Amino acid sequence: MHVVCVGLATVDLVQRVDRLPGVDEKAEAVSAEVAAGGPATNAAVTAAALGATVTLVTAVGAHPLGDLIRADLASRGVTLLDATPQAATPPPVSAVTVLRATGQRSIVSRNARDVAVGVPAGFDRVLGTADAVLIDGHHPALALAAARGGRPAVVDAGSWRPVFAQLLPRAGVVAASAAFRPPGESSVEDAMRALGVRRGAITRGPDPVRWWSPDGAGELAVPPVDAVDTAGAGDVLHGALAVALARDPDLVAALRFAIGVAGIRVRQAGPRAWVDSVTI
Repeated sequence: MHVVCVGLATVDLVQRVDRLPGVDEKAEAVSAEVAAGGPATNAAVTAAALGATVTLVTAVGAHPLGDLIRADLASRGVTLLDATPQAATPPPVSAVTVLRATGQRSIVSRNARDVAVGVPAGFDRVLGTADAVLIDGHHPALALAAARGGRPAVVDAGSWRPVFAQLLPRAGVVAASAAFRPPGESSVEDAMRALGVRRGAITRGPDPVRWWSPDGAGELAVPPVDAVDTAGAGDVLHGALAVALARDPDLVAALRFAIGVAGIRVRQAGPRAWVDSVTI
């Protein structure tokens, strides 16, 4: 099974704290880790952990910080297709602060808003071998090329970006967070349906996942877990969803599987500990 993930790669500095600092305050971290991050990147690591052959198509570049991303991906069995291999600018950096008592996180990131990324050589060949494609909407030209490639696509709709108006109608499945806010006053589900989403899901943290398809609609309970770190949990769910749909197009079964994998992730502190310590 080959899963192709298309989107953002960042360098994530993840620090766990006992309290979040206020303005002009300092807080000492109880731990700190550096890993590759970004929605598509975390989904790629997840898919590889679940046994898929995975290619991540993103922009990393030649800056020394890019070596951190490349090394982490290689250690997780993810193949990188870099759309900007000669770029001298640093990749996006995210500062993730996790509150140790609850697992809740705060994130400050630059993402790749000002970076123009085209379609790299070899992209069509890679896409043509995919059993499933995950697209996070970052790097719009690359995202649209992936959506037009004719492969089953899962779109990770975390926060609204203009490219989603073109991406969502082309998706096989759209998985949105409750924070997703398309333009207008409609509910998230109504807005997604109006944009042509025929098979969709809305995740709401520990609350039930809402889903719909031409076969019906409903909610799936999220089993209670002792969460210690929620950073990247949605990305993990999306990566697991892509793997499950590559095996079987049944949306409800795929969502149940993905919810279970995300539950494993949040029980482990740190960006990669859940992969290292849990056999799935």
